[in-house]
Amino acid sequence: MIAKNSMQQRVWASGDLSMVGLGVTLVGELLCESIPVHAGDYVLDVATGSGNTALAAARRGCRVTAVDFVPAVLERAQERASAERVKIDFREADAEALPFEDGSFNVVLSTFGAMFASPALAAGEMLRVCRPGGKIGMANWAPTGFFGQFFKLSESYAPLPAGSEPPFDWGVPEIARARFGKAVSDVRFIRRQVIMRHFTPESWVEFFKTHFGPTLLAHEAAGERAPEFTAAMIELARRYNQSGDETLFVPADYLEVIATRAL
Repeated sequence: MIAKNSMQQRVWASGDLSMVGLGVTLVGELLCESIPVHAGDYVLDVATGSGNTALAAARRGCRVTAVDFVPAVLERAQERASAERVKIDFREADAEALPFEDGSFNVVLSTFGAMFASPALAAGEMLRVCRPGGKIGMANWAPTGFFGQFFKLSESYAPLPAGSEPPFDWGVPEIARARFGKAVSDVRFIRRQVIMRHFTPESWVEFFKTHFGPTLLAHEAAGERAPEFTAAMIELARRYNQSGDETLFVPADYLEVIATRAL
């Protein structure tokens, strides 16, 4: 994932983001269909994480470049690309300062990544590197869905830095449209869900405490309140659970934003 300072980089480098990414692989596949990408497209995947969306585009014959500012997840993404024998140009870079010339790509994508960067900088950079008439596609967690509530709970124990804008605003159509402004000629939105599955709500919480950097560090920041935080996470997971048995089956709402760069 992407952010603007060393503290935020530490957050996303903690744990093992590639393990968490396995549960949302479908999101990148669907985003590529929503664009839709064509074989031969020059595609940039911003805040690629372990490469879910970059791989989805490469499987469709696109010429793919993927960036993230956490070296460890880029290594995991490269391993996956090598295993599938697809060519992807992985580079260490920040979503707020992309190292590419204006109009370098005709498709720019980001799944649960650029939404955590500075909105003005991330939107500006995605627009800058997208060719006129090209497409920008984002998948962003919805503020009213499970993960919106999950992060809200986390922030009650580990508040966002002063002056930060809520990342889940990207999951509100009106806000997303305003952030691209007149630089796009069209914006459409698709509301989707991805299912969180695990053995039990308790095992899912332990999984996230181990592998998901923001949750891991939020528990550290909670100090003596950490057990309280864990219990609150379990209660949240139980409240959204639709399995009907002891397993976890939680629909998590997100918003696809598909924008066309103005000519």
